[in-house]
Amino acid sequence: MLDDAGAREAVVTAADRLFYARGIQAVGMDAVRAEAGISLKRIYALFPSKEDLVVAVLAGRTREWTDGVERAAAAASDPRDRILAVFDFLDAWFREDGFRGCAFINSFGELGATSPRIADAVFEHKDAFRRHVLRLVREAGLPDAVALQVVLLAEGAQTTAAIMRDADAARQARRAAEVLLAAEPAAG
Repeated sequence: MLDDAGAREAVVTAADRLFYARGIQAVGMDAVRAEAGISLKRIYALFPSKEDLVVAVLAGRTREWTDGVERAAAAASDPRDRILAVFDFLDAWFREDGFRGCAFINSFGELGATSPRIADAVFEHKDAFRRHVLRLVREAGLPDAVALQVVLLAEGAQTTAAIMRDADAARQARRAAEVLLAAEPAAG
C-alpha cells in the first residue's frame, strides 16, 4: 500500500492525464479512482474536493513548466538566446503526442469564472512566467516592455498550436521574437 505521498502523487498524475485529455468537467472522480488505482475514500481523504485536486494538478504543471523553461534557457549562453529558448521549449512541447494546449488556459476556460482558487492558480502561473521572461529581458539589457511582448508571443503560440493543431506555431513565434529582439536597443 502506498503512503500518503505516493498515493497523492498517483492521484495527481492520473487526474492530470485525464483532465488534460478530456477536460476537467468531463472527468468524474470515479474515473480518477480507476486510473490511479486508489479508493475514492482515500482520494477524498487526500483531496477533500475536486477543486483541491485540480489545484494540485496545476501546481504540478507549474513545476514541470518552470523546470522546462529554465532548462531551455540554461542551455543558451547568449542572453537574447535565453529568451528565444522559450520558443524552442514550446516547439518541443507542441510536437508531443497528446498535446492539447495550455492546461492553465484550459482550466481557466472551464472553471475560472466559478472557482477563484483555480483562477488564482492560473494567474500565479502566468505571472511567474511573465516575471521569468522579465528577468531574461533585463539580463539581455532590453527594455522591460519587451517582456510582455515576448510573453504575448508565447501565449499566442500555445493557443494557436492547440486550436489550429499547428505545431509550427512556436517556430513562427520564435521568428517574430527574433525580429522584436533585433529591433530593440539595449536599455540605457
